[in-house]
Amino acid sequence: MTATAGIPHATRPAAEDYGPGVAGFEASGGDWDEIAREAIGEERIVVNMGPQHPSTHGVLRLMLEIDGETVTEARCGIGYLHTGIEKNMEFRTWTQGTTFCTRMDYLAPFFQETAFCLGTERLLGITDDVPERADVIRVLVMELNRVASHLVCLGTGGNEMGATTVMTIGFTAREEILRIFEAITGLRMNHAYVRPGGVAQDVPADLTDQVRAALPKVRGYLRDLGDLMLANPIFKSRLQDVGVLNLAGCFALGITGPVLRSAGHPYDVRKAFPYSGYETYDFDVPTDTASDCYSRVVIRLEECYQSLRIVEQCLERLDATTGAPVMVADRKIAWPAQLAVGGDGQGNSLDHIRRIMGESMEALIHHFKLVTEGFGVPAGQTWQTVEHPRGELGVHLVSDGGTRPYRAHFRDPSFNNLQAVSVMCEGGQVADVVVAVASLDPVLGGVDR
Repeated sequence: MTATAGIPHATRPAAEDYGPGVAGFEASGGDWDEIAREAIGEERIVVNMGPQHPSTHGVLRLMLEIDGETVTEARCGIGYLHTGIEKNMEFRTWTQGTTFCTRMDYLAPFFQETAFCLGTERLLGITDDVPERADVIRVLVMELNRVASHLVCLGTGGNEMGATTVMTIGFTAREEILRIFEAITGLRMNHAYVRPGGVAQDVPADLTDQVRAALPKVRGYLRDLGDLMLANPIFKSRLQDVGVLNLAGCFALGITGPVLRSAGHPYDVRKAFPYSGYETYDFDVPTDTASDCYSRVVIRLEECYQSLRIVEQCLERLDATTGAPVMVADRKIAWPAQLAVGGDGQGNSLDHIRRIMGESMEALIHHFKLVTEGFGVPAGQTWQTVEHPRGELGVHLVSDGGTRPYRAHFRDPSFNNLQAVSVMCEGGQVADVVVAVASLDPVLGGVDR
């Protein structure tokens, strides 16, 4: 591009002058700033934010068309974390399916497990046979998991805006909860603990004391997060009136969870379609009407307090049902058998192994067939939803009467919520894109499943 004295102007030459697919300008006369403004003003700039960008964790691509610092178009590119979990579940038994679906949204594994098992139990017709203690344990781990998931959302969101202390406090609080999960299931994540008919094993004898000791610590960390964020003028200026998505937009796009509740609608599956005895627990559904990123932070913090309120009720019920069964009585469904933690880790208890290996050939045969072949599920289909930390999680299960799902499809809330990226980001600043996406709290393991 050249400039000569005279009246400034820029003209686009024929494409063949520069070769196919190459655009160029010939400029002459005047100041460079005026020529550049005239020429470049005709061009749109497309920026790829991801999949390598830190705020997208390497698994989400944001394609932004920008005019200066203003985003004129925003699109999502997904599929970088595809695992084929749903398809793999068609080649495993119904019990083994929990091992796959727990890995979808890896920050909230208990919700996928519970939704899948509730659907399986409906197909089996044993919903009312699940022991009360098993339902209480399911509610306990889900509500603790909700707090842990929200802590990651708040912590990583703060870190992406440069507030490192928010991240360190959030993850320190989450460690308290992960220690409880490890005591219950033997694992910090990817538990496969919830099983069709109940849960894999009872909680440790001292679990209620352990949880009661951890709750004040978690509450203290939540108060610290609130003090750091909610009244912070820098934090508020970065989030208020940013990423606005009103109630009509949420309805049009199928948005659920904290994003929907930040627009004023109190929809919560635990209240609208109760499961696992949620109708018997006392808790509130927080809402706001600002519809922006700041209101979603407020709602997630309040949801953490409500979840801890439910956890305290679960502890009372666990104390009252000590020694009660945690799996259905039908031994044709209850799998695996008697788990225990021994010197070599978690597995079947020595008493159970001694019985099936040395005392009862029938028990050994039954155990072998149940584990290798699985149980049959009557032909049919069902739809089951639960209130996931990111919104409504649904599972559509289809059985052809065999020992494996004919089809298992999940409605992951992160997948639906990502539809809102363009509405929330277009017309805003490039710096606000990360804030808006963080307020959606997407986990791409659930999106790409």
